[in-house]
Amino acid sequence: MMKRKKKIEEMGTNLKGRLKNTMLPKNKAIFSLFEAVVNSIHSIDERINSCNDFTIEDAKIVVILNRELSLNIDSDRSLEDICGFTITDNGIGFNKENYKSFKTFDSEYKASLGCRGVGRLTWLKVFNKSHVDSRYMEDGSIKELNFDFLPQTGISNISETSGNISEELQTTITLSDVNPDYHKTLPKSAETIAKQLLEHCIWYFLRDGGAPDIIIRDDGDSSVEISLIDVYDNYMASSSKRDTFKIYDVEFFITHVFVRSGTNSEHTLSFCAADRTVLDEPLTNKIVGLFGPIEIDNESYAYKGYVTSDFLSESVTPERTSFNISAFPSEITKGVEITMQEIKQEALAKVKSFLYKYLEENIIEGKERLCSFIANKAPRYQILQSKLLEEELVVNPRISDKDLDLKLYGYLSTLERELMAEGHDLMVPGNIEEKEDYSQRISGYMEKAIELKRSDLANYVAHRRVIIDLLEKAIQVTKSGKFNREDVIHKLIIPMICESTELRSEDTNLWLINESLAFHDFLASDKPLCSMASIECNSNKEPDILSLTLFDNPLLVGEQTGYQTMGSVTIIEFKKPMRNDFIENVETKDPIAQALGYLNRVREGQAQKNGRPIILAENVPGFCYIIGDLTPHMINCAKMKDLKLTHDRLGYFGYNSNFNAYIEVISFDKLIITAKQRNRAFFDKLGLPTN
Repeated sequence: MMKRKKKIEEMGTNLKGRLKNTMLPKNKAIFSLFEAVVNSIHSIDERINSCNDFTIEDAKIVVILNRELSLNIDSDRSLEDICGFTITDNGIGFNKENYKSFKTFDSEYKASLGCRGVGRLTWLKVFNKSHVDSRYMEDGSIKELNFDFLPQTGISNISETSGNISEELQTTITLSDVNPDYHKTLPKSAETIAKQLLEHCIWYFLRDGGAPDIIIRDDGDSSVEISLIDVYDNYMASSSKRDTFKIYDVEFFITHVFVRSGTNSEHTLSFCAADRTVLDEPLTNKIVGLFGPIEIDNESYAYKGYVTSDFLSESVTPERTSFNISAFPSEITKGVEITMQEIKQEALAKVKSFLYKYLEENIIEGKERLCSFIANKAPRYQILQSKLLEEELVVNPRISDKDLDLKLYGYLSTLERELMAEGHDLMVPGNIEEKEDYSQRISGYMEKAIELKRSDLANYVAHRRVIIDLLEKAIQVTKSGKFNREDVIHKLIIPMICESTELRSEDTNLWLINESLAFHDFLASDKPLCSMASIECNSNKEPDILSLTLFDNPLLVGEQTGYQTMGSVTIIEFKKPMRNDFIENVETKDPIAQALGYLNRVREGQAQKNGRPIILAENVPGFCYIIGDLTPHMINCAKMKDLKLTHDRLGYFGYNSNFNAYIEVISFDKLIITAKQRNRAFFDKLGLPTN
């Protein structure tokens, strides 16, 4: 049985389609010239490697800038737009293998050189015509190949002849009829083109063996002839230095170069592929102390870093204008796939290390400039010295006061915005929490507020703002549809089951009720009267809060030594939000009667301080505060005690002469509103939210 041979057919290529899919940004028109020159370099390298009698010193590439003809014969043609380029080299030429590679898109013939086989497509993106004339050696004789390379027809008008054996090998590529979309972005100056071409091909000049002599001529000015070797010699400060780094075992190289700033004063980090630069990253504001040119031996230089790697060459796009590399790591690819962010970070670290010795003086002067300005002219920015990153503390030593003030103001504004944003998030409690829990939650925020405002008031006022918000949350219905118990409110204002000797001033929030309550001589929270060290009383009743204040008693009579007189007694009672089961004049069910009962028991007992008796002034005045919502039963209790409705209709108040006591019923709404009003000025001053 005969076996059928499998037929393999080559796939065709649509040139117009390929050109349409070839991406070349409008500002990259000059890349068409770069690709042609790099092809010439490769042709020369191939001739050097195949011929013992041809060296880099014999090699030459000539680039002629073709300018538009002016209708005015007296005009200066060197000022006219460029309409094309003619590139001539004495490399190996379009021999059989090179011509075959040229005809094959995506050819791998020069893959080892980083070629993608599509560089010539950039010619047809920018120019509507390209023509090739090449003399090359084939089978011991000189041959010539001429053809057009056009976007409409591809390779056409092919002519092959045998040349004179005495003639030199030479290839000329002519690019003409510039595409209007790219016309205006082509540089006009011969000097600019020479500089850009050198920067693009800098690696060929840095490599062992160097680059061929590349000459730029201007057909609009016969006096212009620029040698890139001369530009390179003037461009470089000294020999380059090479460094390496690895990412996930992939090796990268970085070549550090100093160039005279007169040629290009911008410091850049370039990422290269196939011996050509692809991306340039400006180093402005990325390297500490890198301000303006770098001074070396009384000359000014710019830093240029060139990052190379097989990984970059393999990842470059066909047009060599970018890389097929993810910009940032993702959760899936982190630690596995190399990203441009990682490459840039590692490269910048090497640049910082390399430049440090050149920038150390700048860094010292920059810090001194900032510190001196803050100390002598702008002390308001002192907080920034402890908040800014190390690199942010280094400014250009020659920066003006105005610009430095604006720079520091920007930093300060950023800190204030961050504090405000954090404050808004912090001031909306998710759940009611114990004092210890919320203290931890706000501690980080408080540190920032204290540092930023440079005042203990920041801590105290921000603490007040938190307490107000927690209280506001505490009186609302919980997710379970019920209200919090009264002990939740109690804990927000003062810890339970403790006395003043166990409390610090910052542990209490009595200011919510009345600022004057902060001043007391004895304070007890949720403790039986019989257990209080300062009260001799047999009652087991437990006032929510009991406060005593004393009058100073001048020592006018010897026998009064050591005695003090009680000035007032304050009783505070908390009730569950929206509680409505009160019964008038039943002490266990009437919060007002309950407070007055506690007041009487204190008056009847024997008060003392530090073990010494306290003289109870006759009918010592009392202050009773009942904190609870104005439910119908609460309102009834208040009216039965002849208390008056406050002007805002959020509470009741009055004086009971029988008990010599001022009584105030404060609704939770009133407690929050008045607390916000009292503290509004502080909140505004510190930039804290008030709503």
